[in-house]
Amino acid sequence: MTDSVFSKIIRGEIPAHKIYEDDFAIAILDINPLSEGHALVIPKEPAETLHELSDEHAAAVGRILPRICRALKKVTGCEAYNVLQNNGADAGQEVPHVHFHVIPRFPGRGIPVSGKPDKDNGPGLIKEWHPGTLTQEEALEIGRQIKRLL
Repeated sequence: MTDSVFSKIIRGEIPAHKIYEDDFAIAILDINPLSEGHALVIPKEPAETLHELSDEHAAAVGRILPRICRALKKVTGCEAYNVLQNNGADAGQEVPHVHFHVIPRFPGRGIPVSGKPDKDNGPGLIKEWHPGTLTQEEALEIGRQIKRLL
C-alpha cells in the first residue's frame, strides 16, 4: 500500500473538510468537486482496492454511505446522486486507497448532449454505458465459478 493523500488526511497531516469521522472511516468534501456537496467516504484501513478491504471496514462504509447520501440530499436539494467507486488504474482509480464518491446530481448539468458534454452547464459527471452481451451458457459458467469461491 502506498502512502496516499487519503492516508495523510486520515493521520491529520493534510487538512481536509471532514464532514464525518468514526473509528473506521472518514467522509470529506472533494477538493475538485463535480457538483456542490461532492463527498468522499474513505475507510481508514489502508487498502488500495475494495477486494482488499476487510469485512469489518467494508461494513462500516456500508453503514456510513446512506447517512452521507441523506445529508447531501437535504443540504444540496438534489433529487439524484451517484455513488462511484473505482478499483485499479484501468478502472479510473487515481488515488490508491479505497474511496467512494457521492456526487449530487442536478438537472441539465453534466449530461451528454449529442454525445458530448455541455461545457456551458459547468462541472458534472458524464456517464457513458456501452453494454455487451452474455450468453446463457457464459452466465451459468461464470456464476458457477463465482459461487465456488464464495
